[in-house]
Amino acid sequence: MPQSVHTFPNETVMKMKQHYHKFISSPPPGAVFRAKTEHAVITAYKSGKVLFQGNSPEIEAGKWTDQETNTSVKTASPPKKKQSAYSPPATLFAQSHIGTDEAGTGDYFGPITVAGVYVTKEQIEHLRQLGVKDSKNLHDTMIRKLSKEIIKLKIPYTLMVLPNEKYNKFQARGWTQGKMKAMLHHSVIKSLLKKVDDQALNGILIDQFCEPAVYKRHIGSEGHTLTEKTYFMTKAESYSIAVAAGSILARTRFLDEMDRLSTELGITIPKGASKKVDQTIAKLIKEHGEKVLNSCAKTHFANTTKAKAYL
Repeated sequence: MPQSVHTFPNETVMKMKQHYHKFISSPPPGAVFRAKTEHAVITAYKSGKVLFQGNSPEIEAGKWTDQETNTSVKTASPPKKKQSAYSPPATLFAQSHIGTDEAGTGDYFGPITVAGVYVTKEQIEHLRQLGVKDSKNLHDTMIRKLSKEIIKLKIPYTLMVLPNEKYNKFQARGWTQGKMKAMLHHSVIKSLLKKVDDQALNGILIDQFCEPAVYKRHIGSEGHTLTEKTYFMTKAESYSIAVAAGSILARTRFLDEMDRLSTELGITIPKGASKKVDQTIAKLIKEHGEKVLNSCAKTHFANTTKAKAYL
């Protein structure tokens, strides 16, 4: 059974326990909690070690670790002082700023979507009262509802989609998923800056998926440079309303694209990268041939190989 082990600070372990409270089961001796989701069984120990095991442990582990380096990261908290040139100042969360986030990166089926939102300091409290927060803590129905509310407010935003065909072409050329995400975030920011024009802007916050130096290297390889006052922060959607709004818009578009694929293929396309996904892949191959995956999936994922056991 696939598994992975990561070490987290106690604060993060307690946040995980709260996050998985609906899935809690009896923990083994020495464990803080055990939870079982559709993707994995998560067991957290007093030492800070957390074991993820099951059909797709990487899905759950990826919620708490840096996907670019696959190393444990501390849960972000608003910094009292700048830790580096790329750490956001504590005042940014209450000021006018741009926030970007993405969806679909850990899902076998469907595209990657990235959204950037510009929020003024006057709009922050209103969005918070509407219920805007990290989309991972919201049900899909609420995410779609909040997405409509954000758009109704005519808040400047840019949303970009990387279709599976293009994703697979980039991957075949040697692009990592990290580079694809970096270029998408960079393109979204450039587009949104044109819409914001001369409005007050105290900074740009990217929900960090890789180290800033790696991000700069990715966009630099395509002839681009980092925009001034760009900051990076893990779990940024928990503190920045702009990033949270971006996560909601990106997730909504991802859900819409999954619905579109389900309609086109005549079968419900599951999210994630679970055993159910493997079985769906096998069914699609039987009905349409393996080439169909190029138009609806990230074909380099291990699920492509695992699905052959069901053929």
